[in-house]
Amino acid sequence: MSWQETLTEYAASFIEGLVHSGVKEVVISPGSRSTPLAMLFVEHQDIQVYMNIDERSASFFALGLAKASDRPVALLCTSGTAAANYFPAVIEASLSRVPLIVLTADRPHELRDIGAPQAIDQLHLFGKYVRWFADMALPESGKEMLKYAKTSAIRAASMAKGVLPGPVHVNFPLREPLVPKMEQPFHYASHTALPYVTEGHLTIPFETYKEIADQCSGVEKGLIVCGNIDKPGFPEAVLALANSLGFPILADPLSQLRSGSFEKEMVIECYDAFLKSDRVKEKLKPELVIQFGGQPVSKPLSLFLKGLRESSEQLIIDGGGGWRDPNRASTHMIQCDEIAFCQQMEPLLEKKKGTSWKKMWIDLNQRTKNIIQSYIQSISDMEEGKTVSKLCGLLPPDSTVYIGNSMPIRDMDTYFHTNEKNIRLIANRGANGIDGVVSSALGAAVHCRPLFLLIGDLSFFHDMNGLLAAKLYKININIILLNNDGGGIFSHLPQAEEGKNFELIFGTPTGLNFEHTAMMYNGQYTKVLDLEDLSVSVGEATSNEGLNIIEVPTDRERNVQVHRELWEQVSREINNYLQSDETC
Repeated sequence: MSWQETLTEYAASFIEGLVHSGVKEVVISPGSRSTPLAMLFVEHQDIQVYMNIDERSASFFALGLAKASDRPVALLCTSGTAAANYFPAVIEASLSRVPLIVLTADRPHELRDIGAPQAIDQLHLFGKYVRWFADMALPESGKEMLKYAKTSAIRAASMAKGVLPGPVHVNFPLREPLVPKMEQPFHYASHTALPYVTEGHLTIPFETYKEIADQCSGVEKGLIVCGNIDKPGFPEAVLALANSLGFPILADPLSQLRSGSFEKEMVIECYDAFLKSDRVKEKLKPELVIQFGGQPVSKPLSLFLKGLRESSEQLIIDGGGGWRDPNRASTHMIQCDEIAFCQQMEPLLEKKKGTSWKKMWIDLNQRTKNIIQSYIQSISDMEEGKTVSKLCGLLPPDSTVYIGNSMPIRDMDTYFHTNEKNIRLIANRGANGIDGVVSSALGAAVHCRPLFLLIGDLSFFHDMNGLLAAKLYKININIILLNNDGGGIFSHLPQAEEGKNFELIFGTPTGLNFEHTAMMYNGQYTKVLDLEDLSVSVGEATSNEGLNIIEVPTDRERNVQVHRELWEQVSREINNYLQSDETC
């Protein structure tokens, strides 16, 4: 057998293993050493190939594809620093539990560590951020090697979408010549048997469910906290549990509990505003807290939970078997699938009737919501919060919003209130970085239509080259660009008080004209200066094809002023309500 045939059947067998495991998409960046895998991926009729020139953008695009589809996505690059450009997305995928299969081509062993070009140490390049690493054997012929290649692919996919989903790294040392034999390239790969993987989820014994149910049944002052969790069926399961327990649910915007056709009486979404009050926090101390999902966006909520360490039981339910306890407040870490936990617990509980505890949370939430909506309606200019609030009302049913970090996600936490529209909210909240958000949103837009990206100007600039995917693949995406000409989040932090070098170090204005960006990538561009323009532009964007950029110029100082006035008003009126309630 010729070397070309050996190389072809080996690489083809690996790809067949991925397809067998449900992999349907691969994102490839061009390069020489990855030639055999790249050419064979393109030839496979069951694989959708996306070419992305820049590896950093490619990796975040793959992350968005995987996040939106909840399927492993393959990612391929050549040897050398190309692979290092994957690192930020690998970190995000690891921390946010997104299944990626990272494939890096490498120099063969004899060319390592001797100064060969495009040769770096790629072994365990991503360290502890991958669920599994394999340095593949050099291609050889024979049934055993084909079996090895296929099972390695199946194992990689299984580890990526396992109990604790995340990225895996498979490194391919390859010798020249690198061009495979393209006549019936998958003929060789079809003759070896494929193992099947049966997937399961974490659970706990029935006796433990019973013990927890008994513990919860004796508690009136309880809460459920839901952070970032995006599992079909979870909203219905946790709401049934909340209704039986009589525990209100503090629902992060990424919990998928704020929007949908399910009953939302128990959903509390304005906690970030009223938990800024020390009086409220003292009044609303629970005896027990049950937590699901990742760390919530809200800092006041995080501080509230941290302050309960000495007074409350805190149960953390984690279907990935991780350790999501940044406040070091847990009293019981329960490694169990979140939906299974809710469904197994609910029948063991006797449904509680209305309690004064539940009523107080619901009343405070509604009063706070009324204050926020009344205050924001009184604003006539294009302030950031006003823009986000208006956008929330304009979003069409069944749409998806990809949210940038820093201020956009915090404004969505404040202004995205419960509704029936079935809107899905997604964000990169693993490492909470501003990098790669445009590319991630474009990847998600392949599977989610219509998709809106809400992003600030620095984060947009940081990943502008990701827009090439929209041009190449005619991806429909509507970008709401909040342009305050700098890093708006820093104006809310103590650094803002140090005025001398604030703009140089933290404000970092760029003064860019983003209309040119839209022209470069064949996009449609609109700058809106008032709320009527925003309504018209969002309506038109939903019917336009391709890339739509709607730029909203805003003012950082004005944004800080509005937030402070709003929080002061909420705190004042809620404290007055509590005082009057206590004197009754």
